[in-house]
Amino acid sequence: MNNRWILCAVALAAWSTYAVAAPDAGTPSVLVTQTALRQGSLPRTIEAYGVVQASAAASRTVMATTSATVQTLYVREGEAVGAGAPLMQLVPSPQTTAAYIQAQSALRVAEQLSARTTQMFAQHLATAQQLADAQKAESDAQSNLAALKAQGAGGAQVLRAPFRAIVLHLSASQGTVVSAGSPLLDLASPEKSILKVGAVPAQAMLVGSGNAARVTAVGEDQSWPATVLQRGAMIDPATGLVPIEIALPPGRFLPGEAADAAITVGQTQGYVVPHAAILVDDHGGTYVVQDDGLKARKVAVSIAGAHQDQDVIRGDGLNPSQPLVLSGNYQLDDGMSMRIEQQGKKGEQ
Repeated sequence: MNNRWILCAVALAAWSTYAVAAPDAGTPSVLVTQTALRQGSLPRTIEAYGVVQASAAASRTVMATTSATVQTLYVREGEAVGAGAPLMQLVPSPQTTAAYIQAQSALRVAEQLSARTTQMFAQHLATAQQLADAQKAESDAQSNLAALKAQGAGGAQVLRAPFRAIVLHLSASQGTVVSAGSPLLDLASPEKSILKVGAVPAQAMLVGSGNAARVTAVGEDQSWPATVLQRGAMIDPATGLVPIEIALPPGRFLPGEAADAAITVGQTQGYVVPHAAILVDDHGGTYVVQDDGLKARKVAVSIAGAHQDQDVIRGDGLNPSQPLVLSGNYQLDDGMSMRIEQQGKKGEQ
């Protein structure tokens, strides 16, 4: 009889221990996955939108060197041309042609005068000063004619692209009479494009030359690394924003293309967590769920920063020794039991 009572007592003690250590089979639990809560940092970025433009250092306006008529156009706006490709043909205007003929005539007269004066000087019929004046007149006439030739006054000339370029704008059409110094067309190198964006003053003050950026064309998913060239020191009155120029990788963007830039202006410190760990309550507050001995513990947090699919969170109630619940967290409330999903058993319910 004593042995029977002893066996019953042992069985009762064992059952009591199991009841404390293991969850009640009748208590519902939620299957979850977890991750450790770790301190870290994420890039702090600002977003800005703008349009791809040609860099001022890589742009050139081709101008008329003399009064002329545009006889032939070989290119159109938006066309890509190679170095040395013909752009347009100019023929001298009547006024330019007349000036060139006069310069030729003046040179012949000056050459004849210089020759006669040289002979007279040899015969002691002209002074050294007269000879010097005649020679100078000849030199001046030669220089004047050479300048007109260089300007294209001697005949039709073909203007060619000084480098591989995109024709941004045509200022003259076929048959147009242009004067010296008139713009004919604008060229830009496709290898040196910039993205010109605008930022509100408070954000722009965080940006500096050399800041890294990621640029994404509107409608595209792929982003490309870029670098801030300069930040404006005043507000553009047309937009109310501070202009920022960003150097783009060669060959990735087209002039006129709209793009978004994420500019890195620093680092945000805190707990770095996957975005899936953050939930929003009925009042709009953000919170996460931690594992307190297989019991759910909801912790209110603030989001200090975000980058791609990660966030930096802060909260006085966060306990770095307690794992952070990822999947299944939306089903949990304070004190609810949970069980951890084991690898290879993702189909368990």
